[in-house]
Amino acid sequence: MLSSPNQAQKAEAITLVTPPGEIKTILETALLVSQEPLTLHQLGKLFDEAPGAEALRKLLDELRSDWSGCGVELTSVAGGWRFQSRPEYQKYLDRLNPEKPPRYSRAVLETLAIIAYRQPVTRGDIEEIRGVAVSTQVIRTLEERGWIDAVGHREVPGRPALLATTRKFLDDLNLRTLNELPPLEELAALDSLPDGTVGIEEHV
Repeated sequence: MLSSPNQAQKAEAITLVTPPGEIKTILETALLVSQEPLTLHQLGKLFDEAPGAEALRKLLDELRSDWSGCGVELTSVAGGWRFQSRPEYQKYLDRLNPEKPPRYSRAVLETLAIIAYRQPVTRGDIEEIRGVAVSTQVIRTLEERGWIDAVGHREVPGRPALLATTRKFLDDLNLRTLNELPPLEELAALDSLPDGTVGIEEHV
């Protein structure tokens, strides 16, 4: 007896379903080799039949638990999910790469903080808050780092660019949303630092 087209399609669909245990292994493999965080949408593309967002989250939570106690951890950031070294082991990894992390001037960090907490802001807004002129190089440094970008223009004479932080900024600081930024009061410690440069370390 011949199968109907619908029955044949159902049979084919069944063969494309990936076993749950293998799904987790595939997720683990993709995340370990990826250079960038992967979103649920991207992870769903790994399969002929996507498990669904909730199912993926559950499997990712299981995977995160599987890696607890190891030197690397699975974490969720603004750009998606990624494996990264645990902070307490970073000092050992730094020995493999003796290059020191980028160091930024007080002016750069203050400008970044203003943009992060008051965004979107114009260069004029930043100058009004800081009380000093903001050099083009300061803005360019943050743009080249991929931490800020123009998201529009204020409809006033000259139409100055509105600046805001990027997803890369959140990823580099290991944050999922701007709501996870520390209270502004905690950044007051910058005022006690001597003039010079400050390093910002990332997770790898």
